[in-house]
Amino acid sequence: MTPIDWLCAKAPGFSDLSENERAAIMHFSLLWSFFEAEALHTNASAKSILALVHEWASTGRLNIAPFAASLAYFRDRYFNQGTFTEHFRGLNLRGHDSPYLVGAVLKGENTNDVDAVSALLIVIFRIRNNLFHGVKWSYGIRGQLDNFTNANTALMAALDTNNG
Repeated sequence: MTPIDWLCAKAPGFSDLSENERAAIMHFSLLWSFFEAEALHTNASAKSILALVHEWASTGRLNIAPFAASLAYFRDRYFNQGTFTEHFRGLNLRGHDSPYLVGAVLKGENTNDVDAVSALLIVIFRIRNNLFHGVKWSYGIRGQLDNFTNANTALMAALDTNNG
C-alpha cells in the first residue's frame, strides 16, 4: 500500500481531494522545507522572516513583482468588504507573528514592499504551521488548492530572490 492509498483509507477527507489538491499540498511541504533550510537556516519564525526580507531589501534583491499575485490573493481571502474574514482568524496569528504588520498589509494600509513581502511570508508560515501541526485536518484539508498554489508561487519567488 502506498502512502497515498493509506491516507485515502485512513485520513478523513483525503480521498475527496483532487489530484491537483494533493499535489499542491505535497509541493508546499517540499518547497517550505527547502525555503526554511536555504533562506531561514532551519529557523523559521516571523522574526527570521522579517530579517530575511530586510536583508533582501538592503542588498537590492527585493522586487515585489513576483509576489504581487499571491499577495493580492491572500489580501482578498483574509480581508474582504472592510473586515477580516473567518479565514483570517483561522491563521491563528500569535503575538510574535507580527499580527499588526500582517493586518495592516492585508487591509492595504501598509503598502511598503518590505512589509508586504514579510507579511505574505508570515501568512505562509502560519499556513505551514496549521498544516504541519494538524489544524488543517480538522476540516479534511478541503478548499485549500488556491491557498497552496499561491503559497507555492510565493515560496518559489522567495527562493529565487534569496538565491538571486
